[in-house]
Amino acid sequence: MTTTTVREGDTAFLGHPKALGYLAFTEAWERFSYYGMNTLLALYMVNQLFLPGHVENVVGLPALRALLGVDLSPQALAIAIAGAYGACVYLTPLLGGLLADTLLGRTPTIILGALLMATGHFLMAFEQPFLLALLCLVIGSGCFKGNIASQVGSLYPEGDTRRADAFQIFYLAINAGVIVSPLVVARLAHGVGWHWGFGAAGVGMLISIVIYLSGRRLFPSDPPLRKRGEIKADRPAMVRSDWNRVFLLALMVPLLAASVLGNQQIFVTYLVWAQQSVDLQVFGVKFLAEDLVSADAFVSVGCLAGMVIFWRVWAKRFKEPDEFGKIVIGCLFGALGVACLGIGAMVTPPGEKVSVAWLLAFHLLNDIGFANVLPVSLALFARAAPQAIAGSVIGIYYLFLFAGNATAGWLGTKLEQMGSVNFWLMHGAIVAGAALVILAIAPIFRRVLNAGQGPAPA
Repeated sequence: MTTTTVREGDTAFLGHPKALGYLAFTEAWERFSYYGMNTLLALYMVNQLFLPGHVENVVGLPALRALLGVDLSPQALAIAIAGAYGACVYLTPLLGGLLADTLLGRTPTIILGALLMATGHFLMAFEQPFLLALLCLVIGSGCFKGNIASQVGSLYPEGDTRRADAFQIFYLAINAGVIVSPLVVARLAHGVGWHWGFGAAGVGMLISIVIYLSGRRLFPSDPPLRKRGEIKADRPAMVRSDWNRVFLLALMVPLLAASVLGNQQIFVTYLVWAQQSVDLQVFGVKFLAEDLVSADAFVSVGCLAGMVIFWRVWAKRFKEPDEFGKIVIGCLFGALGVACLGIGAMVTPPGEKVSVAWLLAFHLLNDIGFANVLPVSLALFARAAPQAIAGSVIGIYYLFLFAGNATAGWLGTKLEQMGSVNFWLMHGAIVAGAALVILAIAPIFRRVLNAGQGPAPA
């Protein structure tokens, strides 16, 4: 079993171990770089890279078109690539978890991933290696994401109810970094050049590496690596109940994918749609479409902090919902949020642009949902994962974001044919459907996932 560096009474960071602070801000700067680049990605392809005079420079793009086997418009191709990239970013954590569990250990794998991501961000400053840059970012993120989340979970012993709270703080720090990122990279991209924006994302990744290395001595130590032909003596054997938990966690993946479909469209179709169809003037001030990402992150920070406080206050007078209850609540809010986009398009007169107020309503409701789905579901997987394959199980967790982004990319290519109203209302229906299914299966899942672990943490 992976050991922990937490000592009794270590509450130096907001009532949590000091190591949580280093891990949270490492991830915050990694998210600065990731979301900075991701905010620009689809708009960069639509507005420059796939235009004549530029598209010819992209090495390997003709082969990619042939692989897709579909003649897509430049906008549809950009959305498809953005969705595929976003999907693959959440597929490779499974490989990163296996690499950490069986070969390198968590800390070296995280460092390798961070270096690959920095390389990818700086390659984005050039048109020719565009696809190679995406490949570096995908592989690097896979090595980084699941393993750093697993290290957060390893800070706490079994039964420590602070774990779920820690993941909400973890997401809070992430979103604090995301607020700044689009404001910086978008203004560099539009004011100086797209490649300056991508370069700023690379600098953010270098800062992330420095923070991680600075706190390395505080992190949970990696178990000794297994020599060829040997079984790790310090890893408990997997028993039937362990495999049952893994099986049910895997069944949660498609449901979680459906639950966040509206949220995942933010970086796939939403910004392209907003740039074309939304009145982005507020009190006479013209904003960039990318600023919506900063607005979302700002609202998300408030919602994450607000939900931490809300559930703490709620628990003093009432029974607090477990992870499944919070996930269902989050899905319902998310469904209402994405439905606002369809309703806004529906009530907008022909020839006019959708009011940005509908988009702000989407972000508020969606982020309340986010605060009850993403960190809570990650805490559920970290709690229920057998320690022998903890990194791999976190990799399985990120498959739901792979599926969500892949679906968002596929659906996004149909926006031009479906129209805004049907497109966004369809997303709302899918998210609401996920809530109903999770509510129905929760009793069975609770019994199996909580078996042998004591009561679920609040």
